[in-house]
Amino acid sequence: MSEPLILGIETSCDETGVGIVRGQTLLADAIASSVEEHARFGGVVPEVASRAHLEAMVPTIRRACETAGIKPTDVDAVAVTSGPGLAGALLVGVAAAKGLALSLDKPLYGVNHLAAHVAVDTLEHGDLPKGCVAMLVSGGHSSLLSVEDITDGVEPMGSTIDDAAGEAFDKVARVLGLPFPGGPYIDKAARDGGDRLYVTFPRGLTSQRDLERHRFDFSFSGLKTAVARWVEARRRDGEDVPVNHVAAAFQEAVCDVLTRKAIDACKDRGFEHLLIGGGVAANSRLRSMAEERASAAGIAVRVPRPGLCTDNGAMVAALGSELVRAGRAPSPLDLPADSSMPITEVLNK
Repeated sequence: MSEPLILGIETSCDETGVGIVRGQTLLADAIASSVEEHARFGGVVPEVASRAHLEAMVPTIRRACETAGIKPTDVDAVAVTSGPGLAGALLVGVAAAKGLALSLDKPLYGVNHLAAHVAVDTLEHGDLPKGCVAMLVSGGHSSLLSVEDITDGVEPMGSTIDDAAGEAFDKVARVLGLPFPGGPYIDKAARDGGDRLYVTFPRGLTSQRDLERHRFDFSFSGLKTAVARWVEARRRDGEDVPVNHVAAAFQEAVCDVLTRKAIDACKDRGFEHLLIGGGVAANSRLRSMAEERASAAGIAVRVPRPGLCTDNGAMVAALGSELVRAGRAPSPLDLPADSSMPITEVLNK
């Protein structure tokens, strides 16, 4: 089967995503987001997310099929995020995928959410290089991965030891009085006249001593705290807080650490390609800094368009397609939702 038609379901957090892919061609990417329901809490509430997935699942599947111009019976396989993510949210997607696969008598592929963020790049740039470093940055993850064959396993090189980059964006946005989710608003504030050199915030795990133990790991908790204390001190002294400048300086610190370690990881493995995925990959400063530093090091950067960086069903369908094309055996129908599914496990068997 050279060009399989795959329906992918994503429900790891607050987005109900259904994507339909034929081979490496995207036919539909339908998303129903519950982000507005979480905004008043300043973060994702698991119970609210699960309920929203239940309500959105069937309409989103219908919308994806209509967009792609297919019937559910046309698909060759169903793929679903089985982990990692919020347990309740994952259960909704896995249960829906099981029911769909069983009723259609189609194979089921329970895939890893992080690996799907890597695979989605095939929809825009074709086959993945035979060896690349993938940097995944989102609200829940900041990881450096060594990828030689996305269907056969992914080797972790480093990850966050505390807050993920996207989580730090959300928390700093709250300190600055910006809406949730914080990433897009901080990026916009930084671009609207922000001076990234206005104040120098700390770069976690970049000292020589830290690099000996955590060369490819990340830490953004200290940076988040430093921004909060700086802002509190200004307000305590009765001074205005220059939101644009603080946003730009904070964003610069995050992107500096991310790109510095990503380029170092490529050099360490001798890989000539860096792939960036996850919601924070939509950040304009991260993209420009990565391109600049990678070009200087002779490394090519692959980043999907912003709409494919955030959680979506297309990425799940893309990984499902790669697994089917590679002849990998499907998952059993009793596959579980695994909230702590390791990145080394691309397919839930």
